[in-house]
Order: sequence, then structure tokens, then C-alpha cells
Amino acid sequence: MSELKELLKNKWVNNWNLFFLISLPISAFMFVPLLSFESITGAEISEMISFSVRWAVPFIYLVIAISSLQILFPNAFTRWLMRNRKYIGLVFAVAMAWQGLFIFIMSYYFHDYYFSEVYYFRDEIEGSIGYIFLMAMVLTSFKFGSKLVSSSQWRIIHKTGVYFLWAYPFSVYWWTISYYGNALLIDYVFYWIGFLAFLARIVAWGKMRYEKLTNKNMIDQYFGIFVILLGLTMSVTSLYWQAFLTKYLTFFSWSATFELWLPFWPFEPFLSLMVIGLGTMILTNEDAQKVNAKILNQK
Repeated sequence: MSELKELLKNKWVNNWNLFFLISLPISAFMFVPLLSFESITGAEISEMISFSVRWAVPFIYLVIAISSLQILFPNAFTRWLMRNRKYIGLVFAVAMAWQGLFIFIMSYYFHDYYFSEVYYFRDEIEGSIGYIFLMAMVLTSFKFGSKLVSSSQWRIIHKTGVYFLWAYPFSVYWWTISYYGNALLIDYVFYWIGFLAFLARIVAWGKMRYEKLTNKNMIDQYFGIFVILLGLTMSVTSLYWQAFLTKYLTFFSWSATFELWLPFWPFEPFLSLMVIGLGTMILTNEDAQKVNAKILNQK
């Protein structure tokens, strides 16, 4: 353990050194296909878009989980992650910048292929919003950018941006395994890593709430556990309930219209996590009657 602590203090695995240690090899892998640009095809560029995403996704998953991991597992490693959270996020931004370049090449040089095989309006909306958040987050990660916003605005930009940037790839992998039925092993891996990353946030939030409990309602405790188990069950059975629930949630015309314009609507990929979050809230809920009685007695 002491050896790990010393390693994590090494300047080569911290701050900008860590950023370059990871981002330079990623950029090298991305640049190699462009060396044969004259003979490259639209399908190959499409593969490079997917390739760049697979490099980027683990870093945004890690970013969204870091603060929760420190709450759940306070140790030298999670403290190291917290110290370097900014630079891990910037590595994600580098990988996404490569994806943006490949999308530009696809849309500009392979226009027909892009609009016939790749383009989907809702994906375009979600992707564009994601890049807007990413650029705002990168800009405000430095002093010259953070001066342009207040502290509360900074928190809104970064928290909302991290959630959105996590939600986009997570929802893509969810749909791949829950709708298309031809998922690869890597699709399952990235879905479950994304699920566990956000689940860590829920568990950390529940842990902090539970530690503050003074009056526990056993009915809430058992019901909360039941709801959490329901959410966990939903997370592994989405292939069986997705079609029915999507049909139900988009039954009304206004909802079907929202599905075309509103990112992620009607939020099927996130329903299991929502249910788990609800169960956690119920599980860690104070016994209202005992709390009220205690307040009255104090008066």
C-alpha cells in the first residue's frame, strides 16, 4: 500500500503529465488512419468515429464516478483520482475532438454516405448539445474561462455537462442491447460500466443520507429495498420490456413529437437508475411521524 501511495505521488502520473501520458498515445492511434487519407472510404471513417468514441467513453464514465468513489472507498487511489479529475476530463475532451474531426471529414468529404447511412436528426441534436457542453466545460476549466462565469454558473455547466455527456453514450449502448438485438461484447461492457458509474453516485448519495438518519421507518426500509431490487431487475431485462414501455410512453402524439426533438425522450435508458434512485430515497427517508413528534417535544 505504501508503494502505491508513493507511485501516485509521482509527478509523471499527476496533473499535465498524466494528461499527456494518456492523450498522446490516443492521438497517435487516431492519426495513423489519416496517413492514407486519399484511399480511405466513408465506411472506414465511420469506423473511426466509433473507434474514437470507444477511447473517450471510459474517461467520461470515470469522471462521473470519481467523487462518489471517494465517498464510498476513501483511500490513496480515489484521492489521486480526485486530484486529477480535471485532467482525466481533458483526456475525454481530446478523444471527443478526434471524433468531431472524423464527423467533419465524413460530412464534408463523404456527404452522400453520411446522409444516407449515418445521419439521424435526433442524434445530431444530442451530439451537438454534447459538444456545446464539452466546449463550455473545457473553457471554464482554466482560469481565463472560469472568470467569465460565477461559481454557481460554473457548477451548473460542469454538473449538467457531465450528466449529459455520460447520458449520450450510455443511452446508445442501452439501445444497442435493448432494441437492436445484435449487441457485441464491448456494447455490454460499456453499458455496464456506464450503469455502475452512475449507480456509484446513487449509492454514495444514499450512504450520506443514511448516515444522517435518526429515525428509521421499517416499512420505508423494506419498501425502499424492494424498489431498488425492481430497478436492478429492470437493468438486466430491458430487452424484454423496452418495446412495450416505449409504445406506452409515446402513445400520445405530443410524446411522439417530443421523441423527435427532445434529447433522450422518453428516457427509457435511464428508467432503471431512476427507480433505483427512488428506492434509495425511500430507504433513507426519515420517519416523518417520529421527527414531527420530536420537534413538538422540543417546543
